[in-house]
Amino acid sequence: MGTLRHRTCCTCAARLAADNRSGMCSPCTRQTPKIGFPAVQGDFWDSPVLREALDARQFGQVLRAYRKAYPAGLTQAQVAAWLGLTQTQISRLESGRSPANDLVKLDRWARVLRIPQRYLWFKLSTGSCGAHLTPSANPSLSPSPTNVEGDDVQRRNFLKVAASASTTIVGESLLTTNTKKHPTAPSNTVGSPEVDMIREMTQTFRRLDNRHGGGHGHVKAAARSYLESTVEPLLRNGRSKTAVKQDLYCATAELHQLAGWMAYDTGQAGEGRQHLRRALRLCNEAGNDALAAEMFAAMSHHAAFFGSADAAADLALAARQTAKRAGLARLEAETAVMEAHALALQGDKKGSMTALHDAEKHFAAHQHDELPQWLGYFDEAYLAAKFAHTFRELGHSQQAEQFARRSLEMSDGYERGRLFNTALLASTLADQRRVEEACVTASLAIRMTGTVRSVRTVAYLADVGKRLEPCRTSAAVIRLYQHMTRAGIPVPRTS
Repeated sequence: MGTLRHRTCCTCAARLAADNRSGMCSPCTRQTPKIGFPAVQGDFWDSPVLREALDARQFGQVLRAYRKAYPAGLTQAQVAAWLGLTQTQISRLESGRSPANDLVKLDRWARVLRIPQRYLWFKLSTGSCGAHLTPSANPSLSPSPTNVEGDDVQRRNFLKVAASASTTIVGESLLTTNTKKHPTAPSNTVGSPEVDMIREMTQTFRRLDNRHGGGHGHVKAAARSYLESTVEPLLRNGRSKTAVKQDLYCATAELHQLAGWMAYDTGQAGEGRQHLRRALRLCNEAGNDALAAEMFAAMSHHAAFFGSADAAADLALAARQTAKRAGLARLEAETAVMEAHALALQGDKKGSMTALHDAEKHFAAHQHDELPQWLGYFDEAYLAAKFAHTFRELGHSQQAEQFARRSLEMSDGYERGRLFNTALLASTLADQRRVEEACVTASLAIRMTGTVRSVRTVAYLADVGKRLEPCRTSAAVIRLYQHMTRAGIPVPRTS
């Protein structure tokens, strides 16, 4: 007899029992929706149309190719039912109008469709076949049928109304997150010294984050531990006067915001959203419009990073309307430039340029503002970086380059920002086909990754590599791609 060849689960690669004919292990079988899911042959994923879609690393293209490659043909509605989405959402994914960048969603969808790990451009979650992603295990992270970025028109309209009327509605309804019930503990008095301590600790974590990036696990772990073990219990069990309680809410919101940025730095987008939503709710409870606007701006920034232009524009609009009530000129400048970037992503050149003008006007008027500590980072260099991003999206690479160079005139201590802005400059040079300069600048940014850890750096540098792809036969680009590969940064595949 020949050597027995063990069969493995088509989803998680776990070894199957000899009598298993389903092709899936028991945990994966339990996760798969019972909606007439069709079986596919072992060579299904090797078909040219599917391999081409998978190589493109665009899940929407994979969905379209999957439907067309299936022998009997599939409708968008059928696939939507399996993925827990609507037919409209599938249509937007396939057309690229709603790019899929959330790894939690991609993980779940890949498992439902039983895409083998060897064909994927991301790593499927470990554990019991991804059981930690099921709704019963982690409801706050599980995908929702109405949670595709930029697809929910009602959410967009609601945000516009809520920001101009009552942010409390947003905090309590639309953006509220599932919270665990905690056992009650003896009450203790919370005063200004406790709030000051929280802010001092947040500043310490923020300095480390700016210098080294949230990807340094021990910094993120320390911040999260302090938040969960010390700060949140004060909110639940502490007794304080109204004014102190409002300060406590705001101080906790600032720490949640920082934790959210750190989560994004480690590729945990779902956790990042939870922190920012919790922060927004606290701002609303404290009645602090300025800090609420800052949270909306952060959410807009993240949506733009993930390519969700509609969500970014809606959140920026909410930020602008909330900032207007706060009356801080620099905050209005920040929210205006966030809107400019989002509108540029939507292709709205006129609206984007108007927003840039507003940002410039508000920033020029900020000299007399008494700025809160949490807004101290938003200086001329930061504004220049956002201008550069906006002009780059509008296709004005020379203007983008000018602002990218100005963005590097930044204060010490913001090493992660310096890395981001260096990669930004390289991308503007690549767009102008100034290949040698672009490669030298990108290599400089890659060297910075030795001390700064953030998954966002990988995305920014990979984008530079993609922009240089038309010149990939150039010796400078070949050397850069080799440098990127050694640093763990993906390079465009050879067609």
